[in-house]
Amino acid sequence: MKYSLSNKLLQGLPLVGTMVTLPSPELTEILCSAGFDWLFIDLEHSAMSIKDTQAILQAAGQQVPCVIRVPVNDETWIKKSLDIGVSGIIVPQIMSAEEAAQAVQWCKYPPVGSRSVGIARAQGYGAHFKTYIDSANTETTVILQIEHINAIHNIESIVEIPGIDCLFIGPYDLSASMGKMGHVNDPEIGAAIAKVKKCADSANLPTGIFGMTPEVVRPYIDAGFILIAINVDTMIFGDAAKKIVAASR
Repeated sequence: MKYSLSNKLLQGLPLVGTMVTLPSPELTEILCSAGFDWLFIDLEHSAMSIKDTQAILQAAGQQVPCVIRVPVNDETWIKKSLDIGVSGIIVPQIMSAEEAAQAVQWCKYPPVGSRSVGIARAQGYGAHFKTYIDSANTETTVILQIEHINAIHNIESIVEIPGIDCLFIGPYDLSASMGKMGHVNDPEIGAAIAKVKKCADSANLPTGIFGMTPEVVRPYIDAGFILIAINVDTMIFGDAAKKIVAASR
């Protein structure tokens, strides 16, 4: 790997990205040229396939690290996503230390984990097999998504699992699990997020979060959150189109 998102996280500087949900290599090239530090490729809620995602990675090339959010904490999805050459994996809906440990296991080659060995784009279709195998365990970024009240209850044990590179908070699903869907500014949601940050800090784990606007995420950046995802490709495009129409009337 020519760059490592894990190393960038350790530098402690904010990394600003956005969510990619459209299977468009051209749009990916535009986002890369816009200056984002990373791209959040969403396979959990989009209609994209692994093949669509590989085309996105090929468009991004070595310009911007890309991270795939797999649909579920599942060995096959994690294996396929890593084998197409992604910089890291976001595993959604982690709720316990056991689930966290299993996700890490599936992301790491033996003897650290149980990731199976194959020939694919990540290994240069075989041309760079040994180089990739030797570096993958340290350079593949493992990001666990904390987005349910059960995860908040278990956060002290989750942060103790070795091999985690970052905890990423999903405030919208978290609010839904607490009976306050969409009320991400509610004091109870804020307290839950603060608890995750405190526990992560105690374990020297970087934290990240999603927000719809720069104004929303600014307080989190000021509080020390590093991996920041702002907005979604569809919303960015849609909002820009609406502004053009409104300004032309």
